[in-house]
Amino acid sequence: MIRRISLSALAVSMFASLAAAEVDFDRGGFDIKAAIAEAQVAVPEPELEKGLLTDWLFGKKKPAEWTIMVFSSAKNDLEPFLLKDLNEMEKIGSSDKVNIVAEVGRIDGYDDTDGDWKGVRRYLIQKDNDTSKMGSKMLQDLGMKDMGDYKNLAEFGKWAKKAYPAKRYMLIVSNHGSGWEKGIEIPRVTKGISYDEESGNHINTPQLGLALKEIGKVDVFGTDACLMQMAEVVYEIKDSVDYIVGSEETEPGDGYTYDTFLGPLVKNPAMLPADLGKQAVNAYSDHYDRIDQGYTQSVAKAASVTKLLTLTNAFVDSVMAAKEKTLAVSARDASINYAMEENRDMYDFARRVVEGSKSADVKAKGQALMNFITGDLVLLSRARDSKGGYWSEPKQYTLSKGMAAYFPAGSLGDGYADLAWAKVSRWDEFGVWMNQR
Repeated sequence: MIRRISLSALAVSMFASLAAAEVDFDRGGFDIKAAIAEAQVAVPEPELEKGLLTDWLFGKKKPAEWTIMVFSSAKNDLEPFLLKDLNEMEKIGSSDKVNIVAEVGRIDGYDDTDGDWKGVRRYLIQKDNDTSKMGSKMLQDLGMKDMGDYKNLAEFGKWAKKAYPAKRYMLIVSNHGSGWEKGIEIPRVTKGISYDEESGNHINTPQLGLALKEIGKVDVFGTDACLMQMAEVVYEIKDSVDYIVGSEETEPGDGYTYDTFLGPLVKNPAMLPADLGKQAVNAYSDHYDRIDQGYTQSVAKAASVTKLLTLTNAFVDSVMAAKEKTLAVSARDASINYAMEENRDMYDFARRVVEGSKSADVKAKGQALMNFITGDLVLLSRARDSKGGYWSEPKQYTLSKGMAAYFPAGSLGDGYADLAWAKVSRWDEFGVWMNQR
């Protein structure tokens, strides 16, 4: 019996390796010994589901409808919240039509639950009602991998698409976020997402674009992170995604409620990408409405981002040509802003300029930009006003329409010129113009 099992394992490994090597079994003169030697057959790796590769080889495994890929760096003070997120995912679990896979990292110092394990692991999320610990299948233990390195995000995405192929994909990056820039000067904590306190690294905006390009097209990209839904970010990734979900403002520690987000998808796996993006917005918004907490959340259509550039350029060119600098500055300073003070809502800014302008051209081009944001670009935007608290004033988040941008109050931040948006738009020139005295 032992020998038979060993031979079976060898056979699985052999066929998987031959398949990966693109061996053509139908061609004439096939030399099995040479093919085995060339394929360098090895013992099957335990992290892959049993039978996955052989099922594909013999045509037994059909692609799922969706694979949800969650890249969750809990290697910082968000550890308890992100562990809770994983247990929320387990309330739903993967199905035969929806794969939910996660790469999650932990370090010392924040949370000692669930065995207090350390390092980076990959999981196939399976249904489990024990919310005190994970019951899902660990696929890989990667050790102390740097989750602030964009190459590792790209590696995760490529692995997930290969190991759990599907007709459609959603990638979620869950961690701290700061839009394109962090306004507070903290060493090594600037401009980006996915902060890894062990390495001191994070993924900046151009690197996020590189990671998504390397992964290949995903249908929906979501940031379970703060301050990411802004022109500078969406322009960087527009060619690699179809729909982009994010928040203009900071997100509460709880972030997404994954059970209410994923449950409807598992029940309706034929859900289209635009509808899944809206589902992510609605699940998030419904949760914070129930607990009466202020928030912003929206889904944007990536195919429309190029036109956002065109209309924005036309608008700011018109404002500068009309020499309405005083109006532009006052509109900027009055527009709804967020935890990073220089992040402001584009629609609210345009609205205030249009209302105060004496130029027919400025009014027309500003209105065109506003109509586009709420019409073609942002498919769904939801917000709830904040009542404020001990450390914060009330905020009228309902002025937000789903897309923020960088409005510097002084010189442009270091690195802004490296963004794809800055290279092709006149938004940076407009920012400099407003601050010239």
